[in-house]
Amino acid sequence: MAATVHTDPVFEAPGPGEWQLDRSHYTGGTTPIMQWLMSEAVEEAFRKQWPDFGIPAETLQVRFVHGFSYTRMRPLISPDKAASKLPPLAVLKAATRTHPEFRRRNKAAAKMLAESPSPAAIAEWRERTRPRLIAQNLALQDVDLSELDDILLAGHIDLLLNNLRWSFEEHFRLHTYDLGPIAKLLHMGLDWGLEPGDLVAALAGASPSTGEPLAELAEIRALIEESGHTPTSLQDIRDCSPAAAHKLDAYLRRRGAVLYAGYDIDSPTLQEAPHVVLATVMNPAGARAFDHAAHDKKVESLRAQVPTSDLETFDGLLADAREAMDMRDDNGPITVEWPAGLLRLAMLEAGKRLEASGSLHEADHIFEFDQNEVLAAIRGTTTLSADTVAARATERKHQRTLTPPPSLGTPEIAPPISVLPKALATAVGMVETALSQMGMTDEGNTDQDARMSGVGIGTEAVVGTACVALDAEEAFETLTAGDILVTRTTSPAYNMVLTMVGGLVTAEGGPMSHAAVLSRELAIPAVIGAADALSAISTGDQIEVDPAAGTVRIV
Repeated sequence: MAATVHTDPVFEAPGPGEWQLDRSHYTGGTTPIMQWLMSEAVEEAFRKQWPDFGIPAETLQVRFVHGFSYTRMRPLISPDKAASKLPPLAVLKAATRTHPEFRRRNKAAAKMLAESPSPAAIAEWRERTRPRLIAQNLALQDVDLSELDDILLAGHIDLLLNNLRWSFEEHFRLHTYDLGPIAKLLHMGLDWGLEPGDLVAALAGASPSTGEPLAELAEIRALIEESGHTPTSLQDIRDCSPAAAHKLDAYLRRRGAVLYAGYDIDSPTLQEAPHVVLATVMNPAGARAFDHAAHDKKVESLRAQVPTSDLETFDGLLADAREAMDMRDDNGPITVEWPAGLLRLAMLEAGKRLEASGSLHEADHIFEFDQNEVLAAIRGTTTLSADTVAARATERKHQRTLTPPPSLGTPEIAPPISVLPKALATAVGMVETALSQMGMTDEGNTDQDARMSGVGIGTEAVVGTACVALDAEEAFETLTAGDILVTRTTSPAYNMVLTMVGGLVTAEGGPMSHAAVLSRELAIPAVIGAADALSAISTGDQIEVDPAAGTVRIV
């Protein structure tokens, strides 16, 4: 059979205006179902939330071009016409004060700044929403897929799709509440001359949910050590003692169906990777201790830069941001990676049946269907051949090798913040500061001599063997405990497996990205946002990660 010849596609804007590439969550070759979820859920969540937070934009649009995610801030006025030239500033200033929607949003921004809605939302998350979502995920997880006939399985997957569509929107709705206090701290800190990166570092230790898996693994490891056994499988762990078996099963019940290598449903769940579970249980490096003294010293150094008259305000902002930080990192695994993992497992069950019947060449080709096609395929009403679906899989695999442009479409000129009323200007400044610290702006390092540098996490340099991988699944095929993982980015679910690494280097991200947060919470030496790391470093290289200098070099 002749090899498939690919012609690289042309990247064209998916709509009016300018679109920016976002690889912080989906790095290419995104599945059709995840494209649907992101496009609908993000836009709907922000369209509902932004009016109440005083954000002067309609929503954040998300579109996928050849499997890559592009976003556009949709303007309030003439959203489908790219602004290539701004009116006189005096006209803009008057418009933002007389246009009814701008007036309403300025009023909402002033209210949000005076009395944050976040504390109530965070309390609601802890007391009601989080327990309800966990119970809901467990109920869906407890369905025995093998006992469902094809029609019932299709109905169950339909239920999982609707659940995931809702929880995706809930995920982004909650982000408006957790990012608000953090963005406010970072933005207002500028008035005191405080660097946003230093303020983000002061939030370390505020995310107990990030460390929960480590504590559970440590308990299992302690029971194994008591038994005197050296297990080589999960069953060996269960055989060590009834207590070890109970702890392991409890860990897998809560973590097993969670996607651990990424956000897309073609990423594996933890229960599909028993070797990873075993390695993380047996890895003593997972017991890294958080340095409370160093953290307290960092906070005091920040307070020393704040005028005495403003210390109470600073302390309040820091406390609010720390409260929000845990919900931000707890949110993703519960609202996205767990329900998405449940959908994945159900679709794989369907894929195996379709492969057995000859309707698919491979079980995992089921991820090439969109949300409607997958139900038709299971119910036996599809018109797509196995060859057609296989061709989609080949094409999506090829998409991952493409180099997408950083932007598409007609450049849009954003009006300067100075034309906005005070409250709106502050809200916009908060958003811009937060996006910059998350590494979601185009302010990357363009100095070719400095593209192996980034945000340093930790204080002491570490030298080790590089393991270069595009995702966690690829990494743990070759990763040896203590290796330095070099990857594009990480998701919150990495906290279940990242404890194996001796250090971390990412090509993308900023001080407030998930990779940076995980590294701080798990005390992993890291450099985040070293743009050329993936191209300059090869697996097996000896590299030095120097967090204090924020640099990576091949030894």
